Amino acid sequence: MPHYRQDRPINDAMDHKSKIEGYPTGKGASMSQLPKGIRWIGYVLFGGIGLMLLVSLISSFL
Repeated sequence: MPHYRQDRPINDAMDHKSKIEGYPTGKGASMSQLPKGIRWIGYVLFGGIGLMLLVSLISSFL
């Protein structure tokens, strides 16, 4: 029984669909590959959420 690779499409229709719809290839996205503006937005959003959680935890005990 032949062993098929997971990243190769079964036929041309599946290959076309994955290219058009943007099917993930299995390679994870890293923050260093994103544009600088999107990275900064991510840092500010996650940093702000973390800071709000920290402030709310501290203020709930005071």
